[in-house]
Amino acid sequence: MTEANHYEPVPEQRPQWPVGSRPEGSTPERWFEPAQDLPPADHRSSAGRGLIVALLATSLFGAVIGGGGTFIVLKETGILDGPAATAIPGGAVNVSIQSESGAIIDAVAKVGPSVVTIIAKQATGEIDGTGMIYDAAGWILTNKHVVATATGIDVRLKDGRSFKGALYGVDTLTDLAIVKVDGATGLAVAPVGTSSGLQVGQLAIVIGNPLGVDYPNSVTTGIVSALGRDITVTSDTGLSGGLNLHGLIQTDAAINSGNSGGPLVDASGRVIGVTTALADQAQGIGFAIPIDIAKPIMQQAMSGTKLSRPFIGISYIAVNAGLATKYSLTLDHGAWVHKEDGNGNSVDAVVTDGPADQAGIKTGDIITEIEGQAIDATHLLEDTLVQFAPGRTISIQLLRGSQYLTVRVTLGTRPPAAT
Repeated sequence: MTEANHYEPVPEQRPQWPVGSRPEGSTPERWFEPAQDLPPADHRSSAGRGLIVALLATSLFGAVIGGGGTFIVLKETGILDGPAATAIPGGAVNVSIQSESGAIIDAVAKVGPSVVTIIAKQATGEIDGTGMIYDAAGWILTNKHVVATATGIDVRLKDGRSFKGALYGVDTLTDLAIVKVDGATGLAVAPVGTSSGLQVGQLAIVIGNPLGVDYPNSVTTGIVSALGRDITVTSDTGLSGGLNLHGLIQTDAAINSGNSGGPLVDASGRVIGVTTALADQAQGIGFAIPIDIAKPIMQQAMSGTKLSRPFIGISYIAVNAGLATKYSLTLDHGAWVHKEDGNGNSVDAVVTDGPADQAGIKTGDIITEIEGQAIDATHLLEDTLVQFAPGRTISIQLLRGSQYLTVRVTLGTRPPAAT
């Protein structure tokens, strides 16, 4: 057998089609090249194999680029807009993409029917506000500044029905209150979510009654602009003095007079906060109370107990890096049990015979953990305490000098004037 060093196919003459011999548009009898006999595999050149690999790589690259271009075109046309990905039996996943507008529409459909208009009758007139039904028995969450001094309360549902409401109680810690309506059936209930995992930049939806009863169930949207905000608001219902609010959600979703007490909703259609105030000196800045802070009093009302908040009996300052440097503290986080008088002199920061005093907490201690939860910039002492009911005994870790200690504190009931 003659050894071949290379393969060179012999060209084959293609027959000429006689003019007019094939009907227009018909397929010729021979429309492919006949297969050539290939030499043995070990006689094929490395250059040939390289060419095949290059062709396959080019085809794969073209498929990827073409697929990406197709996705861009489909996305721009809106064809890909639809519900979120869902799992199906057998482990497969049905993947689709939902537009932001679609998420907003779905969220409003879930929460909107539970949003009510509250008309609080005052000695000087009426105040319009918003509330949300959180239990089918007629329990409604709203703002304290809307109903605290009301002589009568009317509650209007989205479906047009109207009921007399009774003030069950107000919160001693925040701008929250619970209203109850009786005799109402078929009430829509708001899906309640959590505020513990909120992130700055996520979608925020406000549903309420801006400017009162003339614009019920209006919807505005924006984002969560910031977390952990502290503000002082002036009451518009005749209550004396201002109200200090802590740990609020800041949003740029439009909030107007009349939205007070309405839900702040996330993209999944769950309530993450209760709108409470707008900034008078700025445009597009509003605030909401995190729903996790509201949950304890919501549960207390449903169980028929008086609305109350836990009380530990200390004055403290949240520690950060700047404060640690200024006062030569050994930690850059925690709650420093500290108080100063008008001249800047340190004074006793522990209430005599209060829960902290009875547990042995002293001025100068730095509280670092409550029930295993670290106290830091995102988990402030006051925001962490509110999840516990008065009368509960909790574990508190603190730093005293250079030594860590653990004490047990039985929480008291927060008095209305406590700060």
